[in-house]
Amino acid sequence: MSEQAIRTPGTRGGDGFAGKVAVLIAILATLGTMFGFIGSASHNNASLYKSNAAIDKTSAANAWAHYQAKSGRQALAELAGALPGVDQAFYREQVRRYGQEKETIRKEAERYEASSSRWNDLSEREIHRHRQWSAASVAQQVAISLAAISLLSRRTWLLVLTSAVAAFGVTLAIFAALHADPVAFSAVPLLGALGAALLTEVFRRLGRRLSQAQPG
Repeated sequence: MSEQAIRTPGTRGGDGFAGKVAVLIAILATLGTMFGFIGSASHNNASLYKSNAAIDKTSAANAWAHYQAKSGRQALAELAGALPGVDQAFYREQVRRYGQEKETIRKEAERYEASSSRWNDLSEREIHRHRQWSAASVAQQVAISLAAISLLSRRTWLLVLTSAVAAFGVTLAIFAALHADPVAFSAVPLLGALGAALLTEVFRRLGRRLSQAQPG
């Protein structure tokens, strides 16, 4: 009795099966590397944006300190202008000048604070994308492990789980590329994984039937 007759159709793969799984592993490895690289770039961008936010925050603090100093000088000018026997017109002009300078400094400080807030928002978004890319890369690594187990054990049904995990990772990568919020679409990666698993199972069963239909 030949080996093909002993082997249950659709359960254990032959040499063609090994070649297909090897190609699948190569594709998953390429995707995992790409996702990891993009995730690292997002992390670097987040660090850069956070640094810019800290710089602007420091500039805003310095501006507010300058504003407080001008306020103190303005208060002293007002106090001096109330004293008898002094040039009140001079001190009124000083009070007016300090008031104008304070307004300019206030606007500058608020501008730095707004810029710092924008940089922080950008940093949080990049960190969020970094997590998505990292999860997508990990999913591809898990799929590679499952594909390797499928290759070693010659169990074709493991490809169903492999496809599900890989599809889950690809869906997360698509969300990261589109800057989508995973909270609102949390079910979509799972549905994508389920769809990939069902599609793989359909092809697996179809291949088994075609193998059975071939003449011995």
